[in-house]
Amino acid sequence: MLGANDGIISTAALILGVTASNATHGVILTAGMAGLSAGALSMAMGEYVSVSSQRDTERADIAKEIWELENVPDRELTELTAIYMEKGLGHDLAHDVALQLTAKDALRNHLIEELGITEETVARPFQAAWTSMVSFATGAALPLVATALVSDTVSVGFRLAITFAIAVVALFALGIAGAKAGGAKVLAPTLRVVVGGVLAMGITMAIGKLFGAAVG
Repeated sequence: MLGANDGIISTAALILGVTASNATHGVILTAGMAGLSAGALSMAMGEYVSVSSQRDTERADIAKEIWELENVPDRELTELTAIYMEKGLGHDLAHDVALQLTAKDALRNHLIEELGITEETVARPFQAAWTSMVSFATGAALPLVATALVSDTVSVGFRLAITFAIAVVALFALGIAGAKAGGAKVLAPTLRVVVGGVLAMGITMAIGKLFGAAVG
């Protein structure tokens, strides 16, 4: 959701800013495609680096946990017992649970209880990078396609209106989908997404118009 939101806003704002500067249709499309490509690749690399750092930290924590289980198992058992006691179990029951889970799979249970690391939550850099790239590109494609389908013979005002309208509709849809996916009320999250996007696009249009006038 966040990647698609970024793609819609940044690409639509870029297209609107270039359009407001009275650039030709070809220049606008080139700028939009460049924005889509640069944004998608930037998101992918940013996510890859960030999640790779997280994965490195997880691997260091796992290696430390393995060493502790091999060298100080009694201390690790005490730690696991204390964790279950904090969750509400009495000492004897917590100790018995810790013993049984340690006998079954000590490392897995310590990773879950102490570090919150599970097979489902472990950091996956390539997956994060690919997901971010695709979501950004998908969002960015909406205003770009809308611009490409508008004839280059129409007025600048009409081109601005079409791109702006498509972006706002897409933001509305994304805001509603995000709110429902998160189980939140629809109105506030949707307005937050739309108002933020409208402000970004409006400011970029103003800058493009001013810069275009200055250059002209």
